[in-house]
Amino acid sequence: MDAQKIKRKLAAILSADVEGYSRLMGEDEVSTIQTLTAYKESMAALIEQHRGRVVDSPGDNLLAEFVSVVDAVGCGVDIQRELAERNKELPEERQMLFRIGINLGDVVEEEDRIYGDGVNIAARMESLCEGGAVCISGTAYEHVENKLDLEFDDLGDHEVKNIAKPVRVYRVLSYPGAVVHRVNKAKRGVTKGWRMILMAAVAALFVIGGMVVWHFYLRSPPKVALEERSASQPSKKPSIAVLPFDNMSGDSDQEYFADGMTDELITDLSKISGLLVISRNSSFTYKGKAVNVQQVADELNVQYVLEGSIQRAGDRVRIRAQLIDGVTDHHLWAESYDAVIENIFDLQDEITEKIAAVLAVKLTAGEQNGFAKKKTTNIEAYDAFVKGWEHLHRETPDDLVQAISFFKKATELDPLYSRAHAALAWTYLNSSTRFEWQNFIAVIVHFRLLARKHVELAMRNPTSTAHLVASKMALQRRRYEEAVTHAQLALAFDTNAPDTNLNMAWILMVTGQPKASLDFVNKTKQLDPRNMAAPLFAAGMAYFMMGDLQNAATMTERALSHNPTIVGHYELLSVIYALLDRNEDARAAFEKGRQAWTWGIYPANVNTSMSFFPVKDRQVADRYAAGLVKAGWPGQASKYHKIYQENRLTAEEIRNLVSDQEITVDEFTRTYWIDHSENGRFKDISRAREGKWWIEGDMLCYEFENRRLKGLTDCGEIYRNTDVLSQSKKQYLHVKDYGIAALTTSD
Repeated sequence: MDAQKIKRKLAAILSADVEGYSRLMGEDEVSTIQTLTAYKESMAALIEQHRGRVVDSPGDNLLAEFVSVVDAVGCGVDIQRELAERNKELPEERQMLFRIGINLGDVVEEEDRIYGDGVNIAARMESLCEGGAVCISGTAYEHVENKLDLEFDDLGDHEVKNIAKPVRVYRVLSYPGAVVHRVNKAKRGVTKGWRMILMAAVAALFVIGGMVVWHFYLRSPPKVALEERSASQPSKKPSIAVLPFDNMSGDSDQEYFADGMTDELITDLSKISGLLVISRNSSFTYKGKAVNVQQVADELNVQYVLEGSIQRAGDRVRIRAQLIDGVTDHHLWAESYDAVIENIFDLQDEITEKIAAVLAVKLTAGEQNGFAKKKTTNIEAYDAFVKGWEHLHRETPDDLVQAISFFKKATELDPLYSRAHAALAWTYLNSSTRFEWQNFIAVIVHFRLLARKHVELAMRNPTSTAHLVASKMALQRRRYEEAVTHAQLALAFDTNAPDTNLNMAWILMVTGQPKASLDFVNKTKQLDPRNMAAPLFAAGMAYFMMGDLQNAATMTERALSHNPTIVGHYELLSVIYALLDRNEDARAAFEKGRQAWTWGIYPANVNTSMSFFPVKDRQVADRYAAGLVKAGWPGQASKYHKIYQENRLTAEEIRNLVSDQEITVDEFTRTYWIDHSENGRFKDISRAREGKWWIEGDMLCYEFENRRLKGLTDCGEIYRNTDVLSQSKKQYLHVKDYGIAALTTSD
């Protein structure tokens, strides 16, 4: 290496970061990038005015070098002044607040690169600032204290990452956004002797940006010091991650019980509206690993971490739990509990309430009552539920079968165990659309009807999961108001569950509020930072519905980068590419989507896709159908099952339609005939099934009496199929939980 290209010097270093950039990007990425670009251009102009030189501007960062530390601080103050004026022209939610940090220290200059401790400390100064602030190190303060008409607040010594000794930090008070909310004009005049000395040995390095663009999305989470993150990204709510409790029983068969304890605490803490709780999916990525609490807090972007252990022997259980500050690594609270297994629920509630008290989170009356209400009094039922929950999260076909078995056992041991009924409904719902069962219509129908049965049983003492399942099933039947109500109740029961937040995002999208849905998409990302595919896909769909095809493509492409196996991602991407006239890309996405198609009984065509696309806005639906056809999906854009609310039949109209009638039913790829007698009996002629039929609200319902489906009910709304009346005898559409059937009367 050419030694002449490397030199050491003393430099003043300034680092800056944009507060809340992920939130801004989630709202309107194009606008955010345009605003950022304009701000950086203004910064570059100010740097030049203050005798600075832009060294580098790599995307979201800006690096500059100054003649003196006085010029660097003066430039930082002027930048905050100008940005404050610019922010006045923007709505509050679109404003950009920069944090700026300055240091005077040793740097290494190699060609166009500048690095070293001087740069690192400046970055640490920035992280300790609030939005709109300027913070400087002790060495910088010593050189500007009496040379600029500014006020400073001594923040004391701070230990910072990769720096051996603590660093003194001062906050500049007189700039836009500072505590005193005023700006004093900086004195530019300093003695010629001071300038001559610094020009010989000092340069100021000015770093602006440092933004974590797509913090969890485009790249892996950067390893930023915890004290930096917590200061630079303050949260209105305390945030916590619960790590998997260690199984200290000496018996691997008790692993499920330790995991169950972790799940219960996550569930209970998630119900506290004053907390932000990381999901099980992300927390359990650390299971079985030796972890550093500060690293976990950094990677999951939380302030606190709860860890512990559980030991079970017979009917005795010992639980140890400790709450740790993820920034300082200090233990805030620790406790050990010994009890009989029947008291496990009281221990869970006590730990949850203790954590809330330590974090000074006030519980609402509803939350307090929720802790007082026991999930079940049957410890065997609870034990079966926990085993089922463990299998449910593994998501393989065999594990889903095992989960169903354990949840059924829990409900048999305690028929009033609503949470077990809700979990069983959730498992049946998920199982009906997965794996090898998709080739068997009888299994799909059976699972969906069982999901309906158990969610109704769960509603006797509803949980978040019960309302979530009810919301999804109502949406599939195009009962939009009902879907919204259940989605809201699911969130009310558990505001921190990623599934409930993502479900609300979808509900808002399909009911005509795609922009509002992005708030819930972003909340999902925050709660489950290790699982990005689903929320990114939802963001892609939201942008599609808003007509922003470029951002829709970007989000969907990123969803596929996280999980390239989901057929829906390729389907949406093929539609977007086709509408962007990227025909070759659209065809390639279509081919991948068709190859990944696993819904054996559902043909891969436009009508199938649109049947499971319950969007309320006709224009959006028609645009999606047109994109499918253009991308290569079989079918015609104008010929799919269109569900218009004004075409829904009333109870009396349904009765007149089916009573004493033989109805031909075209469902999926099969046709069968149902004869409805006036006395409320029906006979499925082709499949030798029979039972009762009746009208419930505005739905046509069946109760089966054959062995497999005995006691189960199958209900759905009926709509006039006005788009095809002149072309086909399929005059009506029966919308049910598992699909849409076309009906033809015998008249």
